[in-house]
Amino acid sequence: MNATIGDAAIALGFAGSMLGALTIVVSLARKRADLMRAVPMYVALVVAAATAAALIMEVALLTDDFSVRYVAEHGRIGTPLLFKIATLWGALEGSILLWAWVLVGYLAIVTVKFRKRIEDPMVAWALVTMFVVCLFFFGLMLGPADPFVELADPPADGPGLNPLLQNNAFMAFHPPMLYLGYVGFTVPFAFAIAALVTGRLGEGWLIETRRWTVFAWGFLTFGIVLGAWWSYETLGWGGYWAWDPVENASFLPWLTGTAFIHSVMVQERRGMLRVWNLSLICATFSLTILGTFLTRSGVIASVHAFSESGIGPVLLAFFGLIVLVTVGLIGFRGDQLRSVGRIDSPVSREGAFLANNVVFVAFAFVVLLGTVWPLIIEAINGERIAVGNPFFDRMTMPIGFVLLFLMAMAPVLPWRKASGEVLSDRLLIPALIGVVCMVGSLVLGAAGWAPVLAFGLAGFAAGSAGRQLVLATRRQGWRGFVGRTNGGMIVHIGVILIAVAFAASNSYLRQAEFRFASIGDTAELSGHVFTFEGTEQIVFEDGRIEDQLLIDVDGRIETPALTAFPFAGRTIGSPDTRGSLIDDVQLSVIPTEPGDPVVVRVTVQPLVQWLWIGGILMAIGTALALVPGSRRRPTAPTSALPTTPATAGVG
Repeated sequence: MNATIGDAAIALGFAGSMLGALTIVVSLARKRADLMRAVPMYVALVVAAATAAALIMEVALLTDDFSVRYVAEHGRIGTPLLFKIATLWGALEGSILLWAWVLVGYLAIVTVKFRKRIEDPMVAWALVTMFVVCLFFFGLMLGPADPFVELADPPADGPGLNPLLQNNAFMAFHPPMLYLGYVGFTVPFAFAIAALVTGRLGEGWLIETRRWTVFAWGFLTFGIVLGAWWSYETLGWGGYWAWDPVENASFLPWLTGTAFIHSVMVQERRGMLRVWNLSLICATFSLTILGTFLTRSGVIASVHAFSESGIGPVLLAFFGLIVLVTVGLIGFRGDQLRSVGRIDSPVSREGAFLANNVVFVAFAFVVLLGTVWPLIIEAINGERIAVGNPFFDRMTMPIGFVLLFLMAMAPVLPWRKASGEVLSDRLLIPALIGVVCMVGSLVLGAAGWAPVLAFGLAGFAAGSAGRQLVLATRRQGWRGFVGRTNGGMIVHIGVILIAVAFAASNSYLRQAEFRFASIGDTAELSGHVFTFEGTEQIVFEDGRIEDQLLIDVDGRIETPALTAFPFAGRTIGSPDTRGSLIDDVQLSVIPTEPGDPVVVRVTVQPLVQWLWIGGILMAIGTALALVPGSRRRPTAPTSALPTTPATAGVG
């Protein structure tokens, strides 16, 4: 019954998406405003269909309806409630269902937001674009990613989720955060397409979608941080970012989305970078589809990736179609996209933002090249190669230094042109803070030019952001913390904390394996003393069996373990981490033969906790950036063209 109703809901969503898109196109072609008034009905139909399908799947999972193949393959009677709910997005078909559900949610909010202007061609074409994307994902679920395949002979129980996905509660929150970010970029992309189709290529579409973009970027950012946190706490390898292809798949749209958020300010203020901004947002959305292909096609092997499936070619074709359409539209509107302003001096805020954009795009290119190159080589000659951490570390380190430098320079530079006197006045204190940070790190024992330079540039950038916040709060009081610019400075401070933590934890990581043959055996690493105190076995209600080691770490017992999942036929490590603001000590059990001494991998890393603090601060800054700040009358560029239907934006 669940399978039948679920398939019917998906078919209804597919039909509603198609009818909604066709209705708008016919209305625009025939100038039938009355047809546009029916569009909210189709939106409601699509929302109801996706919601019904998602809720039916949750009901099937919670009631252990193994007649639904998805439940039979990924559900289990004894799975804890939180992970039963999270099973919806724990495997391929369910993840596509969640994607569609989030997408129709955005479609509904856009429709409500612009309900009084739904007859505006800009809004209409944006809705057409979103309907088409909905149509694609509903089509996937009607074809190769059907979540409601019914089994004639259902099993009595299922294997449950991959044990790695049941070993940390972050799994329940990390994917939905990513999806809210990934899917959220559909909104600015849809308005960019609408601007290209209608020829209204001014700054209006940017202003209308500014907060949508920041909202999506914020969720993608926090989702990436949660993913790194999950990896660190769950996998026990002593790290949090491995340049895994699936990690890169989420990082790529973050890079181009970050570049877009910065460069739109130049277009709004100076009327420049129109082609660049359209290209960036279209690239960002395209990369979300490419990331979906990498994650769900089975072309890569990763703990994050799903098993091989038939949706890979379809996703790749959709990615190609998006690229073809966007490049064609930008080329078609080339003459109208000429900038109405120009950069007066490279030593200006717009010059710094342009440099920032070039560096972000270079960063994205390096990550994209390292991610897809093995796939290209394998497709050409069948040879499997690997692009490992050394490539990414070597190529991205100088880019990171340049970004920290630009992060320090951009907030203090004025628009148009900066004089030497202005620069010396605004940069003196941030530069002194940077020098103090470098000297302080050396006094505290830092070694190696790269981390010391990172600490100095981070201090320089933090001083610049702090200066902006101090000036803003002096002028505006508490409102000096809200608004796009001021909230952005808080985001910058979060990024700086992450950069410092990344440099310290990677440069000064210490790792060793210790054998403990009997109770009372001790070992020492980086000033921490480890004493073996015995073992303990815990049997959980859901069937897991956890064999813990009791290790005294500086006077406190930690319990790394090996956790057996008998129903899945797997045993995985369950590391234990003792974190502090100074350093983290992580203990992981290495499997051994019965009767052999126990082996524990100990990893000591400084400042890891500041990664998560920085991520939380970035989330807070993003939220504050969405709060309206003090309103400033926009400054038109001196070379601005008169407003015409061809240059006007939305509204």
